[in-house]
Amino acid sequence: MNSKSIYTRLYALASGILLTFLFQTASAQQSVKPLSLNEAISLSIQNSKQLRVSHAKVDEANASLKTANERQLPDVSVSGSYLRLLQPNIDMKLDLKGNNDGNTDPGTKTENPKVNSAAYGIASVSVPIFSGMVIQSGKESARYLAEAARLDVDKDKEDVIQNTIAAYSNLYKAKAAVALVQENIRQSDERVKEFSNKEKNGLLARNDLLKAELQQSNYELALMDAENNLKVANLNMDIMLGLPDNTMLEVDSTVFRVDKPVDSRGVAEFEQLAYQNRKDAAAIAAREKAANAGIKGAKGEYFPSLAFTGGYIAADIPNVLTITNAVNAGIGLKYNLSSLWKAGSKVAGAKAQLAEVQANEAKLVDGIHLEVYQSYENYLLSHKKMDTYVKAIEQSEENYRITKNKHDNNLATTTDLLDADVANLQAHLNYAYAKADALVAYHKLLQASGILDSDKK
Repeated sequence: MNSKSIYTRLYALASGILLTFLFQTASAQQSVKPLSLNEAISLSIQNSKQLRVSHAKVDEANASLKTANERQLPDVSVSGSYLRLLQPNIDMKLDLKGNNDGNTDPGTKTENPKVNSAAYGIASVSVPIFSGMVIQSGKESARYLAEAARLDVDKDKEDVIQNTIAAYSNLYKAKAAVALVQENIRQSDERVKEFSNKEKNGLLARNDLLKAELQQSNYELALMDAENNLKVANLNMDIMLGLPDNTMLEVDSTVFRVDKPVDSRGVAEFEQLAYQNRKDAAAIAAREKAANAGIKGAKGEYFPSLAFTGGYIAADIPNVLTITNAVNAGIGLKYNLSSLWKAGSKVAGAKAQLAEVQANEAKLVDGIHLEVYQSYENYLLSHKKMDTYVKAIEQSEENYRITKNKHDNNLATTTDLLDADVANLQAHLNYAYAKADALVAYHKLLQASGILDSDKK
């Protein structure tokens, strides 16, 4: 094989590798998706498994409400039978005074008829008039439980929104960490090259060069961790939003504003908003009303039930009997005597359910009080941290500048310089994290106050 042929094959191979690389790069670029916070919230709501479960519970509660409402509708039933009979022995025991021909003597008995079939049909209707408030209480309880289920959906929706904001912030922090560490690696590379030249010229000790190289290795390890965290955070967002796993997301950094003024409302105002707007508080209040209705329904079993009844009967027994137009109507009264000793346990159970709901309500009130206070303090703390980290960045950058000047003039050790570099990196990381945490803390306060969903509309 001549050299020209070898060069031709190598050129073709290199071209194929280059084209493959360009194709993969283009495909990767196509999968990058810019993502705003509002779009992330909208997608997460659409794809939330928890919300699907909650909506299914609403459908179930609505079906129970429909069942309760249908209990007051008339009960209508129709039945009928056609029977084939063996030859029965029939003794009518009837003394006929005569027939139409006048040929039958008084006191004589007719020959028993032959019966081999029978047919009958019955239609009946019953309309409840009074049932001891059992039906009305059941309707009332089912209505409140359906309302509670709908409020649970709103509560779960707020949880989805808050989780999305937290995941979005984590993705921002992961990207910020990667970018900052990459920048430090770039600066570290320059430092290692500078130190290497100085070491070759005898202007720097070998040990100082090794320290710089060791720090560079540590930065590279930190970058690996940061990139791994970014992949996990990105995949978490893809799953939450229902996107393909290979979709790379680009967050909108403008939502992490640092110039947004602190909300002037006090903790007492936020707590009052919570009692007025919290969906879980409204849901438990609806369940308390349902429990009260359940007690009334259980007590209703002590009373008799009254209903309007009506029916129609038709029957035909050949050679014996034919019945038509047998219509009946009236008022039916029913009283189950066993309710006198059985209904008491049902009433006690209904009261126990009410006591449980009321205990949970009191527990929720305490939880709201603590959650609002804690969220409010965390929100204020996040802004204080941001202000502190801004000063810390200024201090760390100035410290690094001064330390580097001293090091260049042999007035500071290499260790001092590397420590100043690490402190500067940490200050920038802390500030980036604080911006993300402040956004989460503010929306957590809105969630605790029950106004998160209204803020996002």
